[in-house]
Amino acid sequence: MYQMKFNTKVIHGGQHHEKVTGAVMPPVFQTSTYAQTSPGKPVGDYEYSRAANPTRQALEDALASIENGTRGLAFSSGLAATDCLLRLFKAGDEIIAMDDLYGGTYRMFTRIYKDSGLKFHFVDMNDIAKFHSLINENTKLVWVETPTNPLMKLADIQEIAKITKEKNILFAVDNTFATPYLQKPLDLGADVVMHSATKYLGGHSDVIAGALIIKDKALGDELHFKQFATGATLGPMDSFLVLRGIKTLHLRVQRHCENGEKVAAFLSNHPEVETVYYPGLPSHPFHNVAKKQMSGFGGMVSFTFKSGKKEDAVAFLEKLKVFTLAESLGGVESLANHPALMTHASIPEDKRKEVGITDDLVRLSTGVEDIDDLLADIEQAFR
Repeated sequence: MYQMKFNTKVIHGGQHHEKVTGAVMPPVFQTSTYAQTSPGKPVGDYEYSRAANPTRQALEDALASIENGTRGLAFSSGLAATDCLLRLFKAGDEIIAMDDLYGGTYRMFTRIYKDSGLKFHFVDMNDIAKFHSLINENTKLVWVETPTNPLMKLADIQEIAKITKEKNILFAVDNTFATPYLQKPLDLGADVVMHSATKYLGGHSDVIAGALIIKDKALGDELHFKQFATGATLGPMDSFLVLRGIKTLHLRVQRHCENGEKVAAFLSNHPEVETVYYPGLPSHPFHNVAKKQMSGFGGMVSFTFKSGKKEDAVAFLEKLKVFTLAESLGGVESLANHPALMTHASIPEDKRKEVGITDDLVRLSTGVEDIDDLLADIEQAFR
């Protein structure tokens, strides 16, 4: 059977014209329930929208298609998706996670689940020996972000997958920064992919959403039951917005990458900049890993100041005019963020410093604007 290329999949993968009217885009089925002809015998395939909704189903089918999974699940947020996955585990189970994580993920692991009996280990996944030493009979999940938020660290998905397969450990990858346009973790050996679909998949800063895409059908069915039973599903209008965003994902991420590379190069040559974190730079410590498992380097760029002063980072962010100072990322508009004061403030200061999230670190999400305007904005903000 012919396999669609990715640029076609984002538009047609798993999608069908609406049966009754032939509508090209799935309608927003703004309904909570569905008629039945007799008790337990619905008219169609749907009974109650927490279990399934045609608009959400269209999105979930698209998610499975673009990540090459057997099932996609759409949630009310990326954290809701992460929470659903953690419900697979019980007291006494252990989870090994990347040491550089989105602040909300770290908060969930260390504060929400701290009394559940789950034990979390945080490690640099590039230290394979250290990672391997943490594995024991209670290890049930390995959780990786690659690239990470906000330091753009990478982990070799294939190498980690070899170990998790040998040890029969579930392997999940947060693919939010890379998107399936640049990286396909399931093809590289992961079992589950998570997205904050708020970001690049939605792409327009107008929706909060999350996703899990699962390789194994039985695991997908189990996670769907947990989603249904706990209720953190995505509503039909939000599902419509994410599905609409996916249809231009390839076009947008291509421009994000183009702008990201130019912003990173500009910052690398700026006299006030100390370090630039961008996997597309040959100086990046994981540049070769990026070349191995990604088809592009993305639109996320972080950097620090030669002065090392938080005040310089704050002054820079306050002067920006085209970049918007705001949390989140992955929208068509460029955003700027101070991780220590914003997205990663929930991580204790000593832990932030331990992994390298310093007070002078700035994270940029390069949008799809004209690159000359972005570079001019960055330059004037340094003055």
